[in-house]
Formats: sequence, C-alpha cells, structure tokens
Amino acid sequence: MPLNKTIIQVKNLSFRYEKDLVLENIHLSVEKGSFLGLVGPNGSGKSTLLKLLLGLLKIQQGEIELFGQDIRSFKEWDKIGYVSQKANSFNTGFPATVFEVVASGLTKKIGLFRFLRKQDKEKVLEALNSVGMVSFWNRNIGELSGGQQQRVFIARALVSDPELLILDEPTVGVDAQNVKQFYSMLESLNKQLGITLILVTHDVGTISDKVTHVACLNKHLHLHVPSSEYNRLKDDELSSFYGHDVHVLNHNH
Repeated sequence: MPLNKTIIQVKNLSFRYEKDLVLENIHLSVEKGSFLGLVGPNGSGKSTLLKLLLGLLKIQQGEIELFGQDIRSFKEWDKIGYVSQKANSFNTGFPATVFEVVASGLTKKIGLFRFLRKQDKEKVLEALNSVGMVSFWNRNIGELSGGQQQRVFIARALVSDPELLILDEPTVGVDAQNVKQFYSMLESLNKQLGITLILVTHDVGTISDKVTHVACLNKHLHLHVPSSEYNRLKDDELSSFYGHDVHVLNHNH
C-alpha cells in the first residue's frame, strides 16, 4: 500500500507533569498503511505520548494533527481504535461471552442498549475472524488464555472499522510461545486489511521484521527510521538511546 497520506503529525511537542519534563520537542509523522513500533525504556514517555494522541491529555506545548485536523477540534474518534495493556484490572470472571465483548465495541455507532442488527452481528464475526478467534465466539471471556483475550480486545477495537489502531504493550500477560504468533497476526492486519498500526513494546528484536518503521523514545525522539535501517544499528548505538545496555536479537525469516 502506498504511504502517501499523513495520519498523525506531531510538531514541537513537549509535556511535563508538574516539574518533571516527560517529553521534549517531539516531531513525529505516521503515514497511512505504516506499522510503527514505538520502543523505549520504562519512564521514557511512551504512555504519555499515547495519551496525548488519544486526546486523554491536553497539549501543553506543540501541535498534534490527526487525519489532517488539529486534535483540539478533532471529532472523528471512531477512526482510531485503542487496545491497552491486558488491563490487569480486567475481571476474568466477568460474565460475558467473546461475542458480547466484541459487540460492545459498536456502542458508539449503534447506541447503548440497542439491539444488534443482522449486519452488526456479521461485523462482530468478521472482526473475530480477522484475529483468528471466530470459533471462540460463544466462549466466556474468562475461559481464554491471556493471548486469546488480547486477540478479542483487538477484535473489539476493529469492529468499528478504525483506520488507525494503537496498541500499548499488547503482549503483557501473553506467554512467550504465543508472542511470535501474536505479532504475525498484527502484521497481517496491517498488510492484508491496510490498517495503520502503532505498537508500543519492549520486545525490540521480535518486532523488527514485522513493522515498517521504528521510533525510539526516551524523553526525546532519538530515532524514527524504516525498520530496515533500524535493523542495521549496532547494540552500542541502541544502548545510547535506552541509557543502559541493549542486545537486539533480530528474527528475520
């Protein structure tokens, strides 16, 4: 897919919590159809940047444009899907089926307490199929593994047809054996469905052959390059961004 439309444009963005400067002079652009891996150490400002992009924090200094509009006047939030960390706060005993969890993602479009139409039900099943979970549609969400639950949460975000999907550390709670398969699923969403993705992760090596671009954040945006260029970086160069030793294992296929 040609990358010819800027979905996110960030200019001169700085943010502080009281006296602590968390982000300083950030410039970042995300093009339609790209898959951006956002990496950085704990406390580097990744979550703060996401909250600013999602309108959950107000801009203090700088500019953010979403789909060509100033974020302060942006209204089309259904264009953006968001999947948080497995929400350790998520109650696995919650009495809801996989189908019901995904259908809840349609609330903004069809309204609360409205009956699902035939086309709505089809949308739910299509979203589940896109993440390989359609056969689990009538299972209770609490019966699933961490990785399966995350797939369901992604389906919930996809059911409203977003153009941009933002994922914050989505493999938290996913066992190591399923992480690789999980990232392959995200790659498929990007390449086959054309959804623009932003993935926040610590799993630097595993994502390097899945994403199209990598951005390294540690208060400043130290690096924003195509993944092919990122893969050529040496460990000591990455360590200078992270502030500690980094050893990258690239998983090329």
